[in-house]
Amino acid sequence: MLQNIRVNKKRLQERLEIMAGFGKIVGQGITRIALSHEDKLGREQLIRWFGEEQCEVKIDAIGNIFAIRPGKRRELAPVLTGSHNDTQPNGGRFDGTLGVLAGLEILSVLNENNIELERDFIVVNWTNEEGTRFTPGCTGSGVWCGKLEREDMYALQDQTGTSLKQALQEIGFAGDAVGPSLPLHAAFELHVEQGPVLDKEKISIGIPEGIVSPHWYDIEIKGEANHAGSTPMSERRDPLQAFCRMAAEIRRLAVETEHLVATIGELHVNPNSRNVIPGQVRFTVDIRGWNQDATSRVCREVEQVITEISEEENCRVNIQQIWQEQRADFNPRLTKMVEESADKVGLSSKRMYSGASHDMLYINQVAPGAMIFVPSIGGKSHSPSEDTSYDDCAAGADVLLHCIVRTANEVDGRRGTIV
Repeated sequence: MLQNIRVNKKRLQERLEIMAGFGKIVGQGITRIALSHEDKLGREQLIRWFGEEQCEVKIDAIGNIFAIRPGKRRELAPVLTGSHNDTQPNGGRFDGTLGVLAGLEILSVLNENNIELERDFIVVNWTNEEGTRFTPGCTGSGVWCGKLEREDMYALQDQTGTSLKQALQEIGFAGDAVGPSLPLHAAFELHVEQGPVLDKEKISIGIPEGIVSPHWYDIEIKGEANHAGSTPMSERRDPLQAFCRMAAEIRRLAVETEHLVATIGELHVNPNSRNVIPGQVRFTVDIRGWNQDATSRVCREVEQVITEISEEENCRVNIQQIWQEQRADFNPRLTKMVEESADKVGLSSKRMYSGASHDMLYINQVAPGAMIFVPSIGGKSHSPSEDTSYDDCAAGADVLLHCIVRTANEVDGRRGTIV
């Protein structure tokens, strides 16, 4: 019986479309920024759905939402899946949300088929994965894993000066429940690839070996604001000119290094006036690489070239590395299980790595973890054009279902069978 059970694609699609209504803007894009009013509405909908599946719902002090389906042997370590429901500004409707709603769909499948699991099964919505409003991202998972200090995260502020703690309180999600405690028996996260590989190669399931090492910088260059017409070129202390040179060097260093990317995502020029030489430039740099030694080397070289160029342009510079994590290598047994489960349901698969960061970056540090990727059409993500077919969404959820049932029925050293 179990080997024939699949998720309900129509129900999964309907829930994805309902959730896309919270924060929908003109066109296909979604703006559901962490701890915004739109995020509040999405969270409330999740809780209604979890309630319909008769789960124990807990909200912890950082706003993580846990839906717990009790197993027969509650003393055993649970199995967990989930992701995040916040989006980028004008972002996509699958990034993060698919992983949460696929977990919800599995709850529905288990309940309607009266399937009991040996272990508790938990579906989670993590707080502020994107890090758009409050930086760094992966806040909720990092706090729950003990890798980020809760009070430090409470103190984070957005551009209006609102703290993360205030934002939690304003939307009513500063919970007082104690979430599930470690250890976990296994953790899985289903996600869209956010890259072009699976779609280009017509492969159904991606199996990441791990997540690249991320390094985030905030950089400020100070020069001297002055008149654009009457200041000779030789007398200028122009931080924007310095920035342009830095940007070219950062790109060169990234292009010359295999399996590494570097992105300047934010740029702020002050006073940002047509006829004024800027006095200050602030920008961000996001460097990610699979080879940790090569990534660390490029980071050192980027810091060095920024310092040298600022001196040559007679400017002052302040370099702050605001986030750094080691590469996450996923659990080999669980990645093999994902591969076996894909094969069992007749889906092609490919080993790869994740260039994007995910909550599994932290979860994997404290529990056996693995991820499941499904294709992103055209490799687009973090944009209104992000798209994944509902057939692929359901296929990924089927693989996840197999992995959940198998691990949640592992007892006393015996391995659960593939459903």
